Amino acid sequence: MCVPRFCVGSVNRVEESRLDPGGKGINVSKVIRAIGGESVAMGIVGGTAGEFIRDQLDQMGIRNDFAFARAETRTNLKVVDPEKGTNTDINEPGAPVERTVLQEVWEKLSGLAKPGDTVVFAGKNPPGVGDSQLAEWITQLRQNGVRVALDTVGTAMKIGVAAGPTIIKPNESELAELCETTLPTIEDLIGAARHVAANGVNYVVVSLGADGALFVSEQWAYRAYGVEVPVGSTVGAGDAMLASILLDLERGRPWEEIAARSVAVSAANVMCSGSQPAGLPAIEPLIARVRVEKLS
Repeated sequence: MCVPRFCVGSVNRVEESRLDPGGKGINVSKVIRAIGGESVAMGIVGGTAGEFIRDQLDQMGIRNDFAFARAETRTNLKVVDPEKGTNTDINEPGAPVERTVLQEVWEKLSGLAKPGDTVVFAGKNPPGVGDSQLAEWITQLRQNGVRVALDTVGTAMKIGVAAGPTIIKPNESELAELCETTLPTIEDLIGAARHVAANGVNYVVVSLGADGALFVSEQWAYRAYGVEVPVGSTVGAGDAMLASILLDLERGRPWEEIAARSVAVSAANVMCSGSQPAGLPAIEPLIARVRVEKLS
């Protein structure tokens, strides 16, 4: 919802609104579609909202295969104030997940993912999903030659990282939480990312918001600087970056190019309203504006 002069404790008037199918994994699929790739959106949905998500993805031409639960899929409200330049998130709690539904998700996923494919686990675990669940799935997928991207938080992230995903994409505070320390400088962030990479993760991408991102492996590190763009909505900016990285990895692009393109894709998505993905005409002019620096 776009609410100029949004004020807590007062009556607010909505200037415009939109309803999008969302969730971090779905956002990744939407961006992959917008930049010329294909994916399958999977996970757990339920109720009228779940049917809306499925139908919208069908209309977008995004293949999907969801497990349906009895509980209604949550709706998260994003309040954008264009005059104050603020984005306020009001997120509903997720419903508990039944074990049978979770098993259905795994059966769908494990039956579909083949060697050379990429699987993205994105978002916070809903109630009923144990902290070690993603780690168990990561281990099995990696043993089968599947690339795995992990973008979650908390204990599930720590245990998941120990299972050796191909790539993780924390922000600054999430990396600090993962490493159980403060990381006040870029050098600290790079050192922490390299430590994670040395312990089983191939690539660590640290998103820096409007300042761009760090791209780190055990052997090298790049910094891609952000570009200034008019802000429509910050929803899904990190998901857009991850989508671009994973598609370009599959296409075999070099990391310096992957870094520039992913920051441009993220910036272009910030210019859109809601979680609407940006298309290539909006993205391509931004790529040349992204400065990439090799740090080591």
